[in-house]
Amino acid sequence: MSDATEVLALLRAVLGDRVDTDPTSLAEARADKSGHAATGTPLAVVHAASVADVRETLRIATATRTPVVTRGAGTGLAGGANAGAGEIALSVRAMDRILEVRPDDLLAVVEPGILNADLNAALAEHGLWWAPDPASRAISTVGGNIATGAGGLLCAKYGVVRDAVLGVDLVLADGRLLHLGHRTVKGVTGLDLTSLVIGSEGTLGVVVGATLKLRRLIPGEVCTIAATFPDVRAAAEASAAVTASGAQPSIMELMDAASLAAVHALLHLDAPTPGAAQLTIQTDGPAAVAEAEAIADVLRRVGGTVVVSHDRAEGERLLAIRRSMHPAMESLGTTLIEDVSVPRSALPAMFDEIARVEREHGVVIPTVAHAGDGNLHPNFIFTPAELRTGDAVPGEAGVVDVPEHIWDAADDLFRAALRLGGTLTGEHGIGVLKRRWLADELGEDQWELQRRITRVFDPAGILNPGKVFAP
Repeated sequence: MSDATEVLALLRAVLGDRVDTDPTSLAEARADKSGHAATGTPLAVVHAASVADVRETLRIATATRTPVVTRGAGTGLAGGANAGAGEIALSVRAMDRILEVRPDDLLAVVEPGILNADLNAALAEHGLWWAPDPASRAISTVGGNIATGAGGLLCAKYGVVRDAVLGVDLVLADGRLLHLGHRTVKGVTGLDLTSLVIGSEGTLGVVVGATLKLRRLIPGEVCTIAATFPDVRAAAEASAAVTASGAQPSIMELMDAASLAAVHALLHLDAPTPGAAQLTIQTDGPAAVAEAEAIADVLRRVGGTVVVSHDRAEGERLLAIRRSMHPAMESLGTTLIEDVSVPRSALPAMFDEIARVEREHGVVIPTVAHAGDGNLHPNFIFTPAELRTGDAVPGEAGVVDVPEHIWDAADDLFRAALRLGGTLTGEHGIGVLKRRWLADELGEDQWELQRRITRVFDPAGILNPGKVFAP
């Protein structure tokens, strides 16, 4: 790698004041919402404003063998966009334009830095929407969603990001620009490189544009069901019963007793019944009312206390309880926010495993789940064992090392999910925090094959080094 002074000089010669070396900016680029921070301080943050900026940055990075970490809004939960010592943090957050909307073809072309919520606010004027709906939709970017293969609350009915992207514009490590995918409903020419890029966490290239598959806004009512159960296993069994009934709600979210109590406290709501868990379910479309009543009957038959609302505003208030999960966890202590998925029928068994891990490891793990698709978010609560003060950077919040006993508990929980036929991550990605378990799920042969694929795209290994496929 070239000398840092030389690299900065080359960047500034081409990009001028878009090259940011302010200590606060460098500190922010080290961390994401996971609480994890990279070691050391990046060389600079490049605030790309155009595809040309990205291409020039990568040409310089390749010529000087300087690592590059692409960032959007920094809302990730696996450390995948954290930039450390000797690295360029390439921010595409300022590339946030909607380039094209085609209502007749149900597609839009956007830049990667646009926020989910802003995109859908603009699309609503055309009677359209983009279905992926992460809980962080107000602060997460479309590019970040693509990088991690994000999901969200609506994916059981409307699919995940992979189902809603027709193509991506990708800048390779050497600065070449590729236009992957298509604008047509069907398209099977060659290998599906678009799907390969989705979820690749910045290891294959930098996404600088995306052609998105849109839907028309759903007509009809929206009905919201709140059902409480005496314990989390009963709630999980109820969600499995709803799935088995053939009903297809747009949203089905489960909160265990600890997470429900924490959110109620945060929002100054009346405390829930001790030990009670809650399902929040929405139906939409022309059949929303009939579907809601059918689902409510299923929930009552399995012991739920059920309330059905036909009021959209009330429904959003109920969903705000679920969307407040992450700030509520911060009120309980330091949190390792995790993400596993299991087959939907295995959801009750997975909650049994979480309870076992809590008992055997002496930890508290408030958990919420996208019950409609079997994706759980266990939150490991702990007291900070050690603050990283030795290399503190001005403007940096306290970054906490996760104690080893928490990782031991997480290891046990991850392996339980795999035993139940599940996966290590449903939507957050591998990043830094889960790379040590990746080969356990993939197997050594597939792990090595995937690692080699990254080298086809990035022979010098400068894109997001140390993430996902690190030994």
